[in-house]
Amino acid sequence: MSGAVLALRALGLGDLLTAVPALRALARAHPARPLLLAAPPALAPVADLVGVVDRLVPARPLGALPAPGRGAWLGVNLHGSGPQSHRVLLDARPGRLLAFRHPDVPETAGAPRWRDEEHEVVRWCRLLEESGIPSDPGDLSLLTPPQLVPAVWRGATVVHPGAASPARRWPAERWAAVAAAERGSGRTVVVTGGAAEVGLARRVAVLAGLGPEAVLAGGTDLGTLAALAAAAGRVLCGDTGMAHLATAFRTPSVVLFGPTPPARWGPPAGGPHVVLWKGRRGDPHAAEPDPGLLAIEVDEVLDAVARLDRDAGRAQATGSTSPSSRTTSSASVR
Repeated sequence: MSGAVLALRALGLGDLLTAVPALRALARAHPARPLLLAAPPALAPVADLVGVVDRLVPARPLGALPAPGRGAWLGVNLHGSGPQSHRVLLDARPGRLLAFRHPDVPETAGAPRWRDEEHEVVRWCRLLEESGIPSDPGDLSLLTPPQLVPAVWRGATVVHPGAASPARRWPAERWAAVAAAERGSGRTVVVTGGAAEVGLARRVAVLAGLGPEAVLAGGTDLGTLAALAAAAGRVLCGDTGMAHLATAFRTPSVVLFGPTPPARWGPPAGGPHVVLWKGRRGDPHAAEPDPGLLAIEVDEVLDAVARLDRDAGRAQATGSTSPSSRTTSSASVR
């Protein structure tokens, strides 16, 4: 589409949500140009909640872009450091490429340098800042989801035990102990996950003494999952996309980190979130739970949940933002 700005981010849910500030910055910098997002089609419901994406171009990681993504006025690589992702965009023949410098891609000479040790949100904002486009790393909120969720889900505790790799999955038995404690406190508990995580979610629910109605894994698309995250009382999960949804809606959360430090992917400071990390690094793609993640005990998670309660009590006492108003967004819809 000639005249458009095309942003490549053909990855997962969490990846998209960490790119929200950069997408908003591109929309502000080029208000007269359509903003296209090259991403997996399943992310469309959440891309709509960014509020500035005019069209989602179906894309696979490092796959050739289809016709709607070809011939853009500007191609922006929010996907990776290159060279493969750079070439995906260059093959789509944009008028100009905005990307990090890579020695194997002459078109990026003089571009900003990639930094390994950088928070994912800050990384993409810096790419734009150093290219002359003002960005706000704190602009992470999403628009209020249009879906209405059942009343029983509102204020519920969401337990999300899964993650893309085994290295980031805390054991089901421990999640079940946390879920059982939440249930024992009189809270409604639901267990979420993707289609491949139904078995895991059912195991957690059974061990926690929850009924089958508590298992939402495999039965929600991303739009419904986003609406659930916005309406929930709290989210308990690992380093995965659900944690970023909690950040986007300012839903209180406890997030468990293992092989990857929260300084790279964690929620921003000052939000209603508690991060647990033992300070150990490992392989985020390993086939077994990371030893640092396994070092986090159930009692530590329960203590973190109690901290959420204390923080919420202080917020109510001082008249801070209530859960019912936390899903507003400063994004302008295009």
